[in-house]
Amino acid sequence: MSTMREQKGVSLIEVAISLAVLGVLAVGILGALGTAATTVFLTDERQTAKNIAESQMEHVKLQPFSTSYEIAEIPAEYPNYNAKIFVDAIPGRDINIQKITVVIEHWDREVLTLEGYKYR
Repeated sequence: MSTMREQKGVSLIEVAISLAVLGVLAVGILGALGTAATTVFLTDERQTAKNIAESQMEHVKLQPFSTSYEIAEIPAEYPNYNAKIFVDAIPGRDINIQKITVVIEHWDREVLTLEGYKYR
């Protein structure tokens, strides 16, 4: 006759410990994937904002010297992005130089600010 000690197999405790270890590993991997996805989204958002800001700055530099500038149309492939352009005179400096600040927003949240200068 065979007894319990002679039987081979895996006990319930061993299975439970293995599942617990696998669960901890799975939670860690899923957490890392979530962080990676967020990082990719933010990087893409920032790069898109940079491209729009540079385009806006070039548009301003092509316009005649003024106290305010028209915002170039943002392509439809960039939905929910907005641009704001601020013009400041530089106190105590040549009146032929302006500081141009382009602010890009996405979903009404500021993503990027680009500053440059325009000469008459």
